[in-house]
Amino acid sequence: MLSSRPHCSSKKEEASGNSMEIVLKYFADFTPRQLDQFRTLAPLYKDWNEKINVISRKDIDALYEKHVLHSLAIAAVADLTPGMQVIDLGTGGGFPGIPLAIFFPEVQFHLVDSIGKKIKVVEAVAEGLNLTNVTTAHSRVEDVKNRKFDLVVSRAVAPLKDLWSWSKPLLRKNPPADRPSGLICLKGGDLAQEISESGCRPRLVNIYKLFPEEFFQEKFVVAVQ
Repeated sequence: MLSSRPHCSSKKEEASGNSMEIVLKYFADFTPRQLDQFRTLAPLYKDWNEKINVISRKDIDALYEKHVLHSLAIAAVADLTPGMQVIDLGTGGGFPGIPLAIFFPEVQFHLVDSIGKKIKVVEAVAEGLNLTNVTTAHSRVEDVKNRKFDLVVSRAVAPLKDLWSWSKPLLRKNPPADRPSGLICLKGGDLAQEISESGCRPRLVNIYKLFPEEFFQEKFVVAVQ
């Protein structure tokens, strides 16, 4: 399900969380269009966040570390292939869906949240970036009907037990063997009890080993196939 190594560069220059440099510290080979889209994220989110608060004031100043690079931990461990259909459950302000949509322009992303104002921001950001591979829905997870996806992604919106319960009806049966499938979510802290209660046997990847920045201590990519 997960690739054996992250798609990371060897750049080791110092970079701060409020700069695009912290992303370039770990990822290389972006196209000019991708670079432009990533660099446009900060002004877009700062502008919209003043109108509709979807990111905390403290975190907006560390957007690239705490939101963009965190989201791209999924890209570092899962190689999404062209044509895949991915749903981001509880996308909030668009994470991890928006950074992943930039990273994987040939993958289709459907970003869902039950809070309308958050989806309004997501739609505005996607339009501002000219992301043609993003659709959105103001909807509860349980109300997503008549669509099947190759992969569910999410970031700390619910216990693993609930996330997996919501994900199963949305996933294609008998997915191609060469594609990542199932649920990939971003979580933090001691997950032992949560995993036990879920009944799942997920694979955990320590994000701090991918991106050795203080913020990523005790943060994990959790994958259920």
